[in-house]
Amino acid sequence: MNHPALLVMDMQNGIVSRFQENQTMMNAVQKSVEVARQKGIPVIFVRVAFSEGYPEVSPKNKAFSQVQQMGGMTVSEYATQIHESVQPRTGEPIVTKYRVSAFAGSNLEVILRAKQIDTLILTGIATSGVVLSTLREAADKDFAITVLEDACADPDSEVHRVLMEKVFPRQATVQTVDEWVKTLDSIHAQETN
Repeated sequence: MNHPALLVMDMQNGIVSRFQENQTMMNAVQKSVEVARQKGIPVIFVRVAFSEGYPEVSPKNKAFSQVQQMGGMTVSEYATQIHESVQPRTGEPIVTKYRVSAFAGSNLEVILRAKQIDTLILTGIATSGVVLSTLREAADKDFAITVLEDACADPDSEVHRVLMEKVFPRQATVQTVDEWVKTLDSIHAQETN
């Protein structure tokens, strides 16, 4: 039997605010969190945030140097807190990363190893950002991976489609939240027989 964890990535106020009209995706993320909790699957929240003064930001980093110039996105600000629709419960880790991948500069891998997690279920915003980067790094670290297609979103729907249909299946199982739930129910039924 595998040991999965659900990663809820970049579902933070400053990012979710740009996708709140996508209620289908928001509902899918909420359902994935609820199901994981019901099934005893650890839920780990990942956010991007920086220390005051941005010591983690290199001027060579095109995306994050813009954040530094505009200000915001520090660890204590509202924009970097997990969105109320998927609030962490006591004991559910909130991992702070300093780059695009959930592994980059964070303690995620230490938490996964401590919990003997070998399978990652990925949700989050954006498909072409944190989901893609985390999937690639997780595959290189030999984790089994499932991406919950409808619990991810991207500003470009065509990029989302291409990643889900053509890129991600090379390294991960791509399922909807409902398909994932059926898989979990099937595994549970087999274990009880």
